[in-house]
Order: sequence, then C-alpha cells, then structure tokens
Amino acid sequence: MEDGENDGKRLVFVTVGTTSFDALVKAVVSENVKEELHKRGYTHLLIQMGRGIYSPPKCDGADGSLAVDYFTFSSSIADYIRSASLVISHAGSGSIFETLKLGKPLIVVVNEDLMDNHQCELAEELEERKHLYCARPHTLHQTLTKMELESLVRYTPGDGTPVARIIDRFLGFPDD
Repeated sequence: MEDGENDGKRLVFVTVGTTSFDALVKAVVSENVKEELHKRGYTHLLIQMGRGIYSPPKCDGADGSLAVDYFTFSSSIADYIRSASLVISHAGSGSIFETLKLGKPLIVVVNEDLMDNHQCELAEELEERKHLYCARPHTLHQTLTKMELESLVRYTPGDGTPVARIIDRFLGFPDD
C-alpha cells in the first residue's frame, strides 16, 4: 500500500462523509489514539467532520505532539486522500473505494448507530480480503495497535464481480 510522505509530514486523514459521526471524531482525538498515531510516526491529523456537532481541540504540534486540525466539508476529498499516509473513514462505499483506488492504507470505522447497516458487511468483506482494517469507534485504538500496513493487499479496481457477489448475497440471491 502506498504511504504518502511530504517533507517528513505524515498525515492521517479522517473522513465522516456528509453525515454526522461524532463517535468517530471523538475516537480519533482520544489521547490513546493520538499517542498510538504519534508513536507510529504520524505527525498530522486532519479531520473532515461533516455535520457533526462535536468540535475537537486543535493543536499546531509545535510541542512535538500530533498536530490536529479539522473542517466540515470540501467539494472533493481526493487531494486530502492523496496526501495522506493513512486514511480513517466512515463505512460509505464511495469513501472506501476512492481511498482503495488511490492505494492508501485504510481503516474503516463502522457507525453502529445506523439502522440496517449494509456498510458493515462491505467493510468486513473487504477486511477479510485484506484490503483494509475494519473497526468500531470503541475498537479504533486496538485496531491501530495491531495494524500491520505491509500485510494489506492492494485493491485492484475494474472487476465489479466480487462486489456484485457481495450485493447479491446481501439481497439473498444464490451464488452462481
């Protein structure tokens, strides 16, 4: 997996999409998660927080700690993903596949508050195939401590058959 690095800056980009996912935002700015990210050599944490109401404390990192910043929305997050060394994302299929197509290491955090959470099944299937790590807000720190980015398998876009099978299984259609 590609690990973007710009002049010693190692960015963790977090995206919650267009909705509210304060549990993810709170998890990534918890002290134990920030410490683990810093221990692994990440220098900056940039959070796209959507419609969330929780505003995390910003930090410029001047004291040697992890720099933390956030914004609500952007017309495109592709440039943020490209510049990231690690992406932590909600389980929306658009964010997942955009990140995987760009070859970036990815942790998908499932929003357990959503009803009929089909996103969970997609994230878990892609984790089984070793394309990403899957977590919940309360297990993010544990996922980070066990994470071995070199074990991830690069996702190859273009063949929709595996995804179609996942969708077919979800809809109850038999495997061919």
